[in-house]
Amino acid sequence: MASSITTVQYIVDEAGLGRRLEFKKMFGEYALYLDSKVVALICDNQLFLKPTSEGLRFLGKVKEAPPYPGAKNYYLLDSEVDDPDRLKEALQVTAGALPKPKPKAPKPRAASTKKAKAKRAQK
Repeated sequence: MASSITTVQYIVDEAGLGRRLEFKKMFGEYALYLDSKVVALICDNQLFLKPTSEGLRFLGKVKEAPPYPGAKNYYLLDSEVDDPDRLKEALQVTAGALPKPKPKAPKPRAASTKKAKAKRAQK
């Protein structure tokens, strides 16, 4: 079952992180990005926090579960979703523990303008 945009928007709003927290739809589910780092997934209307030792230290005892079949276990957050301060801190602690995203490789340049125009003219 795909997650609803209503659930996603609720979680994002509860976290209170403004534009720092973004979401993107992926395969019918959603990924949450904090400061350009994937920190959590929302699958089947449930919040799965990326596992880090810092996140575990902050949360204490956590339930672990895979967000989708075949995935590694994530921390399944439940009551934290309705606790804005705890949710915000869990996301921030996790983002702080994750490495910076690798820069995207530049896209290969198209053939020179003259060559590209010549190819189009031949068609």
